[in-house]
Amino acid sequence: MPALTRDEAQTRARLLEVHRYSIDLDLTRGDETFASTTVIRFTARETGSTFLDLRPTTLHRILLDGSELDPAALTEGRYPLDGLTPGEHELRVETDMPYSRTGEGMHRFTDPADDETYLYTQGFLDDCQRVFAAFDQPDLKAVFELTVTAPHDWTVLGNGIATRTTGTGTWTIAPTPPISTYLVAVAAGPYHSVRAEHAGLPLGLHARRSLAEHLDADAAELLDITRRCFDRYHEIFDEPYPFDSYDQAFVPEFNAGAMENPGLVTFRDEFVYRSAVTDTERQTRAVVIAHEMAHMWFGDLVTLQWWDDIWLNESFAEYMGYQVVTDATPHQGAWTEFAIARKSWGYDADQRPSTHPVAPDAEAVPDSAAALLNFDGISYAKGASALRQLVAWLGEKDFLAGINDHFARHRFGNATLADFLDSLGRASDQDIHAWADRWLRTTGVDTLTPAVTTRTTDDNPTRHTWNLGVSHSGNRPHHIAVTAYDLAPAAPDALTLRERFDLAIPADGDPRPHALTGPRPDLVLLNDQDLTYAKIRLDPASWTTVRQALSAIPDPLTRSVVWNAARDMVRDGELPPAAYLDAARTHLPQESDVAVAHGVLTFARTQIADRYLAPDARPHALDTLTAVCRDILETTRERQAPGLRLTAVRALIDSAADPAELRDWLTHDTVPHGPRLDPELRWRTLHRLSVLGAATPADIDAELTRDPSATGREGAARCRAALPDPRAKAEAWNALFETDELSNYLFTATAQGFWQPEQHELLEDYLPRYHPAAVAVARRRGSAIAEAAGRWAYPAHAVHPDTRRRTEQCIGDADPVPALRRRLVDHLADLDRALHVRGM
Repeated sequence: MPALTRDEAQTRARLLEVHRYSIDLDLTRGDETFASTTVIRFTARETGSTFLDLRPTTLHRILLDGSELDPAALTEGRYPLDGLTPGEHELRVETDMPYSRTGEGMHRFTDPADDETYLYTQGFLDDCQRVFAAFDQPDLKAVFELTVTAPHDWTVLGNGIATRTTGTGTWTIAPTPPISTYLVAVAAGPYHSVRAEHAGLPLGLHARRSLAEHLDADAAELLDITRRCFDRYHEIFDEPYPFDSYDQAFVPEFNAGAMENPGLVTFRDEFVYRSAVTDTERQTRAVVIAHEMAHMWFGDLVTLQWWDDIWLNESFAEYMGYQVVTDATPHQGAWTEFAIARKSWGYDADQRPSTHPVAPDAEAVPDSAAALLNFDGISYAKGASALRQLVAWLGEKDFLAGINDHFARHRFGNATLADFLDSLGRASDQDIHAWADRWLRTTGVDTLTPAVTTRTTDDNPTRHTWNLGVSHSGNRPHHIAVTAYDLAPAAPDALTLRERFDLAIPADGDPRPHALTGPRPDLVLLNDQDLTYAKIRLDPASWTTVRQALSAIPDPLTRSVVWNAARDMVRDGELPPAAYLDAARTHLPQESDVAVAHGVLTFARTQIADRYLAPDARPHALDTLTAVCRDILETTRERQAPGLRLTAVRALIDSAADPAELRDWLTHDTVPHGPRLDPELRWRTLHRLSVLGAATPADIDAELTRDPSATGREGAARCRAALPDPRAKAEAWNALFETDELSNYLFTATAQGFWQPEQHELLEDYLPRYHPAAVAVARRRGSAIAEAAGRWAYPAHAVHPDTRRRTEQCIGDADPVPALRRRLVDHLADLDRALHVRGM
């Protein structure tokens, strides 16, 4: 299917004004297709030609102003509309549409726990045309009214309040205000629902029936977070919530974390927890709820005009999600989690050849396929970091005034970066456009390096002063906080805060040295509280102090800045990976923040052990990590720290080399002194046993009998693919690349199990087969599977020049589809970094 180009969208928008869609969906036609009838009322401003977007199984009829058109004219998802005359028109389109098994369009899922079927739509970015015929671009907003026919025992949800016609399976969904085509949403099935109300607004939570007990257990928390976020947004935004209801549906096999459909937000249903989770994971869920709610204003009320401005949606929702959770809920560690886990996504993306500005020029996003690639760590994490820096510079009052001006000027319309900057400019006397040029129109990560010097005064040799200079590699201005710590004389592993001060770093050049009284501190830290987006370096004396007393830094957000500095130094080849492991061995057992512990363990396990160290050094790295985890379990035996214990147990399972202990845990269904092995931990344990060759297909079948859920089915697929057996590998390969029967989630689970560093000899023959197989399956199955094939099925463990050569050759010669190409380009950059760290 051809991607919609920006030029085509502009031409169509000049010609058409779209008023209303009336859509009728019949979901009772069988397992493969559903009936979709669409009536579009629009005005042509002048004589001209354009096209309609739709991807049906069968186009039965198409009528323009009552006159039959030829269905055979449909070509590659476009139906030509030639010779439109000025004035109002009505287009009627009758189709059968295909159900999806890859999370695109109308996804159909049958729950293995009870054989119930569930449907939901995902219309983003250009997938609504898999559900109904449309002029599918964000700036052709219209009113949508839907009628849905479903089995009698199903619930139907939509963007507006859904009402069932008495005694039938027909539901009418209230008309929306003007919204974009990609935001139209429907969910249908025997959903279990929890309903409530807040300030006169109907609220709903919905999940599969097999998850009913888990949704009920979490409903009070979910509704409390929802109410708190609504109240906070109504405190800071002048514009009230613009839709008639707020449903949150937790749906199966969802490709994203969530989707901001107005009035019907869809979430991946892993957010309905079946197993134990940490408070940090509950905080992450709260951030996602706040993020999607922010989209009701950023993206739904005011929508981007073209996909070059996706940051106007995602960066703002990302920033607001973390800030509103911090302001309005009990979760006070949100920015720590952002710093240690989320922000690295932006840093890593920004150092690859595929980087792009937060707000790229429109010419850099020529079509919808290019736009889809920009939903990445830059548009989310870097953009949110830039906004946090903007607030630090402008002040929150002016920032919010600019936002409210933006909403008032563009409500239910479309806007651009220039529009938003104009609103900020009206609210502040700062040069917003110059700031935007530096922060939003440039790529790459700045680096800030301290230089600390001391001297005595001429008139008093016992009086010292210390100067802080900062070397600034980059081109952005920064407003940061600097902290100075001293080691406590009586306790050499304890730190005391000496002073904290703000520092402005100009866009070009280094700031003037900052002079303070007293001897040089033991630790000088730039960017305390993580207010800017930049790599931070530590001077040698400060690094020596960190090695001794990192865990003594009192604030977890400050500790995350230090750990990020160490992480970046490893990735840049300035700190040996073993030194990072040594720091983790020394300080992680004393860590009190779950997000920090999880972030450090994840980087150490997945990057240092699996990629940055040579294979012969990997066993020692895994031994170090298991020792760290055992120490955490020992230090938490007598205190209430379930999140730390769960984090340590997960990492211990993933790093274990001796299967005996894992088998004992699985047999007794618990870790000594807790936690109990719930389904998530049991599948994780069985997966590690499978990798180590200490599990059998019979073990996997028995566990699946014990847990026949969708998650259990994915766990079984992951375990089977991980078995170090030639037949198991061949079957997994065939399922991934030859048969096309796996759903998006089962494809991912199988890919996650397939490549294992412990099995490199067994997998050697598959390495040259990966690239042609991935190119072929991506072409056949579309962008969701292309993304999964590039992300999860790539042999990332194979850090070798041959892997690099094959990847580079595939990018250059095999013409992979854009979603796969982007992943391969990123893997190539990451492979080069790993080879550099290894000295290869």
